[in-house]
Amino acid sequence: MTDLHDLTLAEQAAAVRARTVSPTELVDHHLRRIGELDGVLGAYRTVDAPGAHRAARAAEARLAAAGTGAAGGTGQGDGAGEGDGLPPLLGVPLSVKDTWPVAGLPFTAGSAAFDDRVAPADAAVVGALRAAGGVLLGTTTAAEFGCSAYTETTHATARSPYDPTRGAGGSSGGAAASVAAGLAAGALGSDGGGSVRIPAAACGVVGLKPSRGRVTPAPGTDALGLATAGPLARTVLDAALLLDAMAGSTPGDGSTLPAVPAGHFRSCAEREPGPLRIGILPPADGWHPEAALACRRTADLLADLGHRVEEAPPFDPAEYLPDFTVLWSVLAAAVPVPPEREERLLPLTHWLRARGEEHGAVRLYAATASLAATARTICRRYERFDAVLSPTTDQPPLPVGSLADPDDPERTYARMLAVTPRTPVANLTGRPSISLPLHWTPDGLPIGVMLTARLHQEGLLLALGAQLERARPWGHHAARQAAVLERARQTAAPEQARQTAAPEQIRQTAARPERSAR
Repeated sequence: MTDLHDLTLAEQAAAVRARTVSPTELVDHHLRRIGELDGVLGAYRTVDAPGAHRAARAAEARLAAAGTGAAGGTGQGDGAGEGDGLPPLLGVPLSVKDTWPVAGLPFTAGSAAFDDRVAPADAAVVGALRAAGGVLLGTTTAAEFGCSAYTETTHATARSPYDPTRGAGGSSGGAAASVAAGLAAGALGSDGGGSVRIPAAACGVVGLKPSRGRVTPAPGTDALGLATAGPLARTVLDAALLLDAMAGSTPGDGSTLPAVPAGHFRSCAEREPGPLRIGILPPADGWHPEAALACRRTADLLADLGHRVEEAPPFDPAEYLPDFTVLWSVLAAAVPVPPEREERLLPLTHWLRARGEEHGAVRLYAATASLAATARTICRRYERFDAVLSPTTDQPPLPVGSLADPDDPERTYARMLAVTPRTPVANLTGRPSISLPLHWTPDGLPIGVMLTARLHQEGLLLALGAQLERARPWGHHAARQAAVLERARQTAAPEQARQTAAPEQIRQTAARPERSAR
C-alpha cells in the first residue's frame, strides 16, 4: 500500500477531492513523519501542529459544503479542481521557508539575532498559498538571511535525505529536505542567487526560479532585482501547480508581469514542448565527473526527444562576480539588526555585512548598472537558444561543514561560489531557471541538471521538464532514500536528539499570535 507521503502533491489534491483521504489524515500523517525524521534532517524551524489542524478542519468543512459534486476522477490534473468551485490545493500539506513571514509563527530568517521575532502577518505569497487551499505545516530551516549556498545555522543543519552526512544546500535547504523526504507535499522557497535550485539539486527534487516579477515579494521588496519566491516539489507538475497558486503582483512591486489564466502553468506541464533549440554549456574546470556526465546524458536524451542540441558559448563567472558581490553584501548589510544582537550573527553574515557597509550609494549604483549591462550581454549571447543546459552545481551534495570556514568567511564565500558559479546568472538576467533531478551517482547521490529559458518562459521550462521526467522518471529513487533515512533514524546520535528539543518547544507555542513582533 502506498504511504500518503509517497503521493505527489497533485495526487494528494486529487485524493482530497475524491474523498479517499481527508485533510486531517494528511496533516496527521505528515506530522508523524516530521516527528520521526526531522531530528535527522533538520528540515523544520517551526512546526505549527495547531494551525495545521485548524486549516485541515476548515478544508474539510469547505469540501463538505461543496457536496458530492467535488468528488471525481483521479487523474493528475484533477488536483486543479476546475469547475467545482474549490481551491486547487485544498487540504494539501505545505511548508514555508523561514525567510517568509507566516502570521503568528517565529520569523527568524535563519538567524539567532531574531530568535524571538514573531510574524504579525503573512507574506503575500503565503496568503496566496492559503487562498489556494494549502495547509501550512510550519516553517523550514533557512540559511541566515538567505546568504549562503548551504543551510547550517545555530538552530539546525538541513541535510540531504539521500545521505544525511551531506548538506541540503542553501539557502532553502530545509524546504528542499522537507519535500524530498515527504515531510511536506510541496514547499515555498526563495532564490536570490540559486537558493531554490541549489537545494533542489542536493535533495533530488524540482526547484524553479520564476521570472523576475512573476511572484510578489510583499511585504518585502526586491529593490536590487535578484530574489524571488520559488516552488520546490517532487514532480514538474507539482511545481507548476504551486506556481499557479503563487503567481501574482501587488502595488509597489518593482517588477510585475501580467496575470496568467487560472491553471496556466499546470496546462504547460501537461503539454508537449515541441522541438526546441537547446544550448549546452561546455564543461569547465571544477566540474565533478558525475556533473559532466549528468549534462552529457541529458543532452543525449534531449536529442533523442527530437530537440536540436548544440554547444553554447562558454560562460565565465568573472563577468559578474565583482559587481554581484557588491549587491550580495549590501543586501546582507541592509537587514536591520539591533547593535546588541550583531554578535549572534554567523561569521559569513558578519563578513558580508561589513563589506556591504563599506560601499556607498555611488558604488552600489555603479555595480547595479554594470550588472544590468552584463545581463544584457549574457542574454544576447544565448538568445538563439530556447533553453540553456548545464549542471545546477559543480559537485554532488557536499559533506556538512565542507563549505563553511568560521575562521575565514571570505574563504567560505569563495568556496560557495566555486561550486555554484552559474546559478546567479538567472537572478541577474531575471530569466526563469529550473533544476531537475535527472542524474544520480553510483552511490545514490542526486545531481541536478539546470535549464534556463528566455524571460517569461516558465511555461516552456515546465513543458520541457515534464517531457524529460516522462522519459527518465526519478520517483523510483525514493525507495533508496527510505532505506537511508530508516538507518539514519535508528542510529541518530544523542546530540541530534538534543537538537530537536528547541523545535519541540516551539511546536507547543507556535500558534500564539499575541506575542509582539520586533
